[in-house]
Amino acid sequence: MAKYKGIAVAAVLTFLIGFIISIQISTTEGDDQGALVPLAKIKGYEAQLKEATEEKEAALSRLGELEDRMAEIEKSKAGENSSVKSMVEENEKNKMLAGLVDVYGPGLVVEIKDPPAKVEGAEDFSLIAYNYEYLLNVVNKLKEAGAEAISINGERIVQTTEISLAGDNININGKATAQPYTINAIGPGDTMDAAITIRAGVVETMKNQGLIVTTKKKDRIEIPRYTGVINFKYAKPVKDE
Repeated sequence: MAKYKGIAVAAVLTFLIGFIISIQISTTEGDDQGALVPLAKIKGYEAQLKEATEEKEAALSRLGELEDRMAEIEKSKAGENSSVKSMVEENEKNKMLAGLVDVYGPGLVVEIKDPPAKVEGAEDFSLIAYNYEYLLNVVNKLKEAGAEAISINGERIVQTTEISLAGDNININGKATAQPYTINAIGPGDTMDAAITIRAGVVETMKNQGLIVTTKKKDRIEIPRYTGVINFKYAKPVKDE
């Protein structure tokens, strides 16, 4: 009986293994017939992405030309009328506050990066990515210390900016970014540096976690404008009521 029982168990296992293999083969064959088709699809997506990127760059270039032309017209009209000049200056100020123009000035540069891998073949993950709230803390402290414009890895921080985890990367303004993270802030360099390097502050906390953090004051920092689209679905001016 034990012999027949062993044969029966072996038969059941053989059937199950064969069934699983048949499912895997069927799934593989049904998945666009192997790896060649997905590779072709990937190349197609790459071509579409390249085309979309080129179109976006061309549109941004054209937008820049139109804005330069508009600025010339505004400047010309402002020279003719003091009221227009006041309106143009107010508009420029509002655009700066909204992060819609490139700006430069003195400030502070903060660089944050992961510690070097201690063991070869160790699990590959980004320490700063899994603690991305540190970026939020640094940004908030810089704002409190008087920062007038901030960017992270070239992404302008505006009112609608979202900083979120996406795999091993951090999405900023909907774009994937990776370490090292360079935070540029225009404002009072000494005050901002003191605000984040204070004892038990955000920089010390990051260093205690093993992150490598450096700060450097500069006389001139350039921060690009926000190039995304800001849509208000719910908020409306009170005067429109």
